[in-house]
Amino acid sequence: MPTEILMPALSPTMEEGTLAKWLVKEGDTVNSGDLLAEIETDKATMEFEAVDEGTIGKILIEEGTEGVKVNTAIAVLLEEGESADDIGDVSASGGSGGGGDKAEAKEDKQDAAPKKEAEASKPESGDVPPAPAAPVKDGERIFASPLARRIAKQKGIDLTELKGSGPHGRIVKADVESAKAGAAKPAEETAAGGPASSAGQAAPAPAGPSTDAVVAMYQNREFEEVKLDGMRKTIAARLTEAKQTIPHFYLRRDIQLDSLLKFRGQLNKQLEGRGVKLSVNDFIIKACALALQAVPDCNAVWAGDRVLKLKPSDVAVAVAIEGGLFTPVLKDAEMKSLSALSAEMKDLATRARERKLSPEEYQGGTFAISNLGMFGIDNFDAVINPPHGAILAVGAGVKKPVVGDDGELTVATVMSVTLSVDHRVIDGALGAELLDKIRENLENPMVMLA
Repeated sequence: MPTEILMPALSPTMEEGTLAKWLVKEGDTVNSGDLLAEIETDKATMEFEAVDEGTIGKILIEEGTEGVKVNTAIAVLLEEGESADDIGDVSASGGSGGGGDKAEAKEDKQDAAPKKEAEASKPESGDVPPAPAAPVKDGERIFASPLARRIAKQKGIDLTELKGSGPHGRIVKADVESAKAGAAKPAEETAAGGPASSAGQAAPAPAGPSTDAVVAMYQNREFEEVKLDGMRKTIAARLTEAKQTIPHFYLRRDIQLDSLLKFRGQLNKQLEGRGVKLSVNDFIIKACALALQAVPDCNAVWAGDRVLKLKPSDVAVAVAIEGGLFTPVLKDAEMKSLSALSAEMKDLATRARERKLSPEEYQGGTFAISNLGMFGIDNFDAVINPPHGAILAVGAGVKKPVVGDDGELTVATVMSVTLSVDHRVIDGALGAELLDKIRENLENPMVMLA
């Protein structure tokens, strides 16, 4: 029967997107891997590939449509021997938002009882059964095409045991056909034990005053309503989640920069011929990367029911753009020279402001840096970007009176930093050790070149 093409989740945070442009039209033949459309996510515009072969029978969502929810049917794919007349069967059995998709959407949202899911997925009399709901493993949805789910159900294959070869690891027809039939989990068991069950779920946290209540409060004042784009919605959701679910604690430290500023000036003079100019931020990135190697227990992220300790130092750096921010990740930062880090950071920042970063360039990492020193901010507390274990908030370097090692009062350039730490991942003494290593690297910059 015809197969629905669903709005894809092109990033972990994507809940809806804009179908910016169709790259195919009705009647076109497509193969797995062919480009179908351009999708605007909360971060960038990305190309969407086909995961099955067939003919585009009908386009359900017009290009330019905003706010298309993930897993909404956007087109119908016909297999060999099928015609546009068969599309009615899809609609009758839950095609565009019908029974099959409703059951799948309910499972994604984890807000439907198993009984309701089963009822929603029942086909009407005489209709072809819709694709089974998407499977879940360890609380995470397993992405598979509708055709792959139907074949897996027929062959008794457990999709949670397969590894997908489609885009972003999605399980496609070929993966199921090449797999051996095994003992599939009963649908009742999956529904009862999976995350779709609403029993025992905690009550949602209060969301604050409603939109209508806030608007009414200012009805006699002049104001302009600003529509939230995908990026701003995502920032609001993720940072609210971070402050509600991550047990933050904060470690503060003053770092003297005079040796670093002198050393930086010498290096930049020698690097003029190569067109390289190192910033203080480049040294901070390198200092954090090396500190994570020196205190490897801090090079970790929270993964729900476990902690993942990474071996390389993948350091994310917050970059402000119009309407939001990106946190591009400099991977293997401990292995790269200062000039290489500087060039890579400039490239990532430029493409971030143009919204041309790919997801793999701003996802991942264990540690982040947020530097507001260039805006004259003395110090601040940054919010951890999950699943990172910590984030360093960097203030401006300011000349201050300090007491030297000889007990004499002198003037030094001092930078205030605050390390926000996830207490589930890093304890207080361990976080203090990490921050001290960062300080040591920055106050003795030549050590970072050894």
